[in-house]
Amino acid sequence: MAEIVRPSRRPRAKHIGIVACSAEGAALCYRTLCAEAPGHLGEDFHPEVTMHTYPLGEYMRFVRAGDWDGVARLMLGSVEKLVRVGAEVLICPDNTVHQAFDLVVRDSPVPWLHIAEVVAAEAVERGYRRVGVLGTRYLMEGPVYTSRLGARDLESCVPTEEERSRIDEIIFGELVKGRFIAAARAYFGGVIARLAERGCDSVALACTEIPLLVSQEDAVLPVLDSTRLLARAALRVATR
Repeated sequence: MAEIVRPSRRPRAKHIGIVACSAEGAALCYRTLCAEAPGHLGEDFHPEVTMHTYPLGEYMRFVRAGDWDGVARLMLGSVEKLVRVGAEVLICPDNTVHQAFDLVVRDSPVPWLHIAEVVAAEAVERGYRRVGVLGTRYLMEGPVYTSRLGARDLESCVPTEEERSRIDEIIFGELVKGRFIAAARAYFGGVIARLAERGCDSVALACTEIPLLVSQEDAVLPVLDSTRLLARAALRVATR
């Protein structure tokens, strides 16, 4: 009599939906989910993952105009598609568009994780008090991190205006296009060193492409990698 092959009894994981914006950061988030999931679910297993994104240019049209309602509509368009195929928890591996987060969550049928809240929780866990924030100009000059860090009694600090402008140029001129250059890495290292001189005890890599350029070895401060921290938080939620 032929042996009956039964499916393995693995704990059920929630279906993770990724509302993507820029390709490189979203890809790093997806790879982290798949690479680290076996620690939760067993070898070669990860939660079901679905990703949807509109072109980055569509997002930037609204971001540059300060039209966060327009950003929210794009994100909700992705939400609709992801929920239709079964997503049960949602993340967005893009820090800048989280300025529209509250508008999105209000109309989302499934729960979300907020990338800055995940970073803030990690900063508290590690005992940090003053966090330097690196990201796009829109992110560094906006409320996403100041609000979430402040809610946990953490101080935030951003680079100078000149540094913010150069960082923004590197992100949009190089990183989102998959170009990771030594000169840019050295520049970020210098900015981080100056944040340390201003009293920061850690630095948030609050653009999801920055961790592809800057590692802990490149920074004099402990780094908070928003991309990988978000992926790990989603894994914990999906597998508990």
